[in-house]
Amino acid sequence: MSKDLVLVESPSKAKTINKYLGRKYVVEATVGHIRNLPKTKLGVDVDNGYEVSLLTIRGKADVVKKIKSLASKADQIFIATDPDREGEAIAQDIVEVIKTKKDVKIHRVLFQEITKKAVKKAMESPIEIDTKMVQSQRARRAMDRIIGYKISPFLWLVMADTTGSSLSAGRVQSVALRLICEREEEIEKFILTEYWSIVGNFNTKQKETLETKLATIDGRTVKVQPEPNMTEKDWAEFNKKNIAITNADEATRIFDDISSKKSFIISDIQSKEVKRNPFAPFITSTLQAEGSKKLRLRPRHTMKIAQSLYEGVNVGTQGLTGLITYMRTDSTRLSEDIVTEARNYIKSTYGDEYVPEKPKEYLKKKKNVQDAHEAIRPTSLENTPEVVKEFLDEKQFALYELIWKRFISCQMETAKLETTTVSITADPYGFKASGTVVKFPGFLRIYDEEKEDSGSNGNGNGTSYLPSGLVVDEPVNLDELIKNQHFTKPPPRFSESTLIKELETNGIGRPSTYAGILGTIQDREYVNQIEGRKLVPTIIGKKVNGILVKNFPTILDVGFSAKMEEELDLVATGELGYVAMLDDFYHPFSKVLLEVEKTIEKIKCDKCESDMEIKIGRFGKFLACTNYPECKNIKSLKSLNNENNEPEYTGEDCPKCNSKTIFRKSRFGKFIGCEKYPDCDYTKQITTGVKCPKCKEGDVVTRRSKKGRFFFGCGNYPDCDYISWTKPTGDEETKEQVDTNEDES
Repeated sequence: MSKDLVLVESPSKAKTINKYLGRKYVVEATVGHIRNLPKTKLGVDVDNGYEVSLLTIRGKADVVKKIKSLASKADQIFIATDPDREGEAIAQDIVEVIKTKKDVKIHRVLFQEITKKAVKKAMESPIEIDTKMVQSQRARRAMDRIIGYKISPFLWLVMADTTGSSLSAGRVQSVALRLICEREEEIEKFILTEYWSIVGNFNTKQKETLETKLATIDGRTVKVQPEPNMTEKDWAEFNKKNIAITNADEATRIFDDISSKKSFIISDIQSKEVKRNPFAPFITSTLQAEGSKKLRLRPRHTMKIAQSLYEGVNVGTQGLTGLITYMRTDSTRLSEDIVTEARNYIKSTYGDEYVPEKPKEYLKKKKNVQDAHEAIRPTSLENTPEVVKEFLDEKQFALYELIWKRFISCQMETAKLETTTVSITADPYGFKASGTVVKFPGFLRIYDEEKEDSGSNGNGNGTSYLPSGLVVDEPVNLDELIKNQHFTKPPPRFSESTLIKELETNGIGRPSTYAGILGTIQDREYVNQIEGRKLVPTIIGKKVNGILVKNFPTILDVGFSAKMEEELDLVATGELGYVAMLDDFYHPFSKVLLEVEKTIEKIKCDKCESDMEIKIGRFGKFLACTNYPECKNIKSLKSLNNENNEPEYTGEDCPKCNSKTIFRKSRFGKFIGCEKYPDCDYTKQITTGVKCPKCKEGDVVTRRSKKGRFFFGCGNYPDCDYISWTKPTGDEETKEQVDTNEDES
């Protein structure tokens, strides 16, 4: 008797689903995409409705052959690829590839979570492939291919490919690089501004110490000095209400005057209740951001771990069980059933007072939100972190616990805090101290979002605990007065998490692509991670960005990329056609490209004087004569220019001599060293940001073998001998590689 065939993307997902469906079904994995655009040519016919040429991916021939064989024997075929645009495109590829017998029924099923109940429900309610979603995916792939394929060769010629890395351009990748480079320019142009603060420690009647900060002088607020490029009008406006202590002499004068004061009193006490609402449940971007901040995971590693939790983990007597819902989503919607379960769980675990009167709703107002899926949440509240801990590895547990707490907390009561501000005066000076007391923790009992450096210049008074029993008009004694010198800080560099937030805020890219984009700009060596996991553009990155911004300012613009993303969403909903969307992109793009091509000096063949053009062969890119086969002259791109030896600064100081540190190269790879070498011999390895999977202590670093081959090893060598030929960053060799590889050309 023939069996029904179920096709999914991942082998582990297939294993879990097969457990739920039983012997009547054969469950097979495609292992991601089975077709892609060709590597050595454009693959998009811009003159014929942008028709794409899709080929079987190298290495997938056996997979396709097996799927065809199984399909030919099946009575019914259920395509259960992931419930998003990429999954829909894979489903369409399967239909076009198998070309099975006419009477076989092909169904599309969507698994929002891999649990027995969800799988059986989806199998009982099959649907059709969403052709609009397929068209949207095809349009995005075509657009990204055109940009990458047309602009990347321009980079190869201009930079002569002497960088040692594979240069490329892309609609989202290049915008992300531009944001990083523009932030770095702001930092480099930033002029440090001196300012002073004065701290006063007062003793109360109860003999407690109250730490305050000078807040007002003559009724004007003491603030950080504004930027030096302000106009006279701006300065005048600032000085009406504010005052800045800008130098040591002024600070000393004020310090001495305050010290001479004999009488200080508590002039005011203001208390107000502040409410803090819970955070929305995780979507892809916020999960990646919090995974980076709280767990120090790179976004692509976070996604790999989340994928394993979604596809199924062996949970004791439960067997293979999907622990979370689908992890590629930008919707904060939650089902009524799971919200009811959460409220019951909160009531029984924490008490009635932690359950809000009505369920919390988190509905995004952004235009381009895809609401097909729920937010990322646990599939069952019976699987608490404590229950599943023994079945998960350390990182799986950490991420699952983070998802669990975020979800439960999003349905908990609002936190209530009381902020009290105490004012102490001795005319014309006013000091203030603020303190916050948690009156009712609400959701804060289990979850609070991690904060990152915001680059604040220190305007706030800070938060501290205040002594009890303070009364207005009560005299206090000045115990200690301190004056502190400060300098304004430049804007903070992006981290992976803050860059993800910036991209999402500007509507650039999709949440599912962020991990791949961040990986690409670092793998291409456009960006390095330095201390504090901050992203710093390399010399190569700055040059690439400069060339692209100069020649393609409108195409690689934040607004343009966001507009294209909105149009892709319109294609997915059927409000805009495939060809119309690509016309909106390609017509202005081709005009810009034509103008840029006019500025490029043609490279002549030194044998026949014909033009040379870039070709891609088995061993990479090279220049070939256009007069082939009459002239078979070829040339290496690296022969055009010599590599620039300009020092590449890290932005950090040498801990040995306080000089600047720079990136250096040796026969063993890239490392950090002091610019004063050989006078200063300080060196430091560059880590990948991933902890060693063997000793769990050292960071994984890039090394180079005697034969010149790069590999990865533990920074604690020789105490730890871990090595790997592949970078342990959590890359998935599945659809995400194609999904995020927008610049392949």
